[in-house]
Parts: sequence; structure tokens; C-alpha cells
Amino acid sequence: MKTVKVHEKEFSIFIDAEKIDKAVAEVADRINRDLAGKTPLFLVVLNGAFMFASDLVKKITIPCDISFVKLSSYVGTRTTNTVRELIGLDEVLHDRTVVIVEDIIDTGITMGVTMEKLKKLEAREVKIATLLFKPDAFRMSYPIDYVGLEIPNDFIVGYGLDYNGHGRNLSDIYKIIE
Repeated sequence: MKTVKVHEKEFSIFIDAEKIDKAVAEVADRINRDLAGKTPLFLVVLNGAFMFASDLVKKITIPCDISFVKLSSYVGTRTTNTVRELIGLDEVLHDRTVVIVEDIIDTGITMGVTMEKLKKLEAREVKIATLLFKPDAFRMSYPIDYVGLEIPNDFIVGYGLDYNGHGRNLSDIYKIIE
């Protein structure tokens, strides 16, 4: 079993890079089919979604635009249930199709706050694409349009996901060893 240490915590391999790439390709294929004839704006949630977004948009074959927002709701290994907007959106969304690109959705609170803001900016439609979804942690009722992989409610690092700023650069995804 391959393990890594991030700060003082041990993590074991959970999802390898090959499985991640396959999930990204499947999400891209669905988006390409569903949004054919449109020019969506991919709104990437930093920092965690940067690796997923990079791999995803390379597989998108329809015309698109890309922008970024920086949000935060985690401190250490726990959610704060409060969303902080660190860098805001500067795109005009009126009558646009927006695809929010997120690394992981667990409670769904961050995404719920983000969707409300986008609706106020008059986006025509808002879709959600996430690499990882934790259905057991999800507390909201909105649909998630594109899910790469469903996972249990474990704390994970790698492929853009971090623990106190470290571990994002790992090409595989690791889960914490309790």
C-alpha cells in the first residue's frame, strides 16, 4: 500500500491517476454532448479544482471561455460551514451558460452560495461539474450535473486537494489513515 505523509498526517492511496483520468474524460464527454451548440463559461473554483479543470478543458471540444474564483470553507480537515470569497468574479454572466468546475462537493454549502450569486448575475443556466462527490455528506437539494466519482465521507488529498496547503501536487488521490 502506497502512503504519503502530509504535515503530521498519514494518507494511503485511494484513487490512482489512471482512474482519475478516465473519470475526467467521461465528464468531458457528457459536457461536450449536453452543451453542443453553446459556448459555456467554465468557472473554476480555486485552489482545489485547478488540476481537474486543466485536464477537463483539454478534453472539451466545444467553444468555451474559462474564468476563476477563489472560495474557501475549510480549515484543516474540517469544513467551517462558512464560505469566504477570496477572489471574486469579474465576468458578465447575463444570459450565459455557466459550468462551475469544482474539485469536490461534500456538504454542498460552498456550491449553494456560489449558485445563488450566479443567479443574481442573471446566468441563463448554471451547471455543476465536480470530480468528486460525497453523497453521505451532502446537505443540499440542488442537482449536480456532472460527477466524476462518488466517494465516501473520508478526508482526502492529492490531485489539487490539500491539507493545510500541502498535497495538491500529488497525481493520485489519497485518503487519511485514522
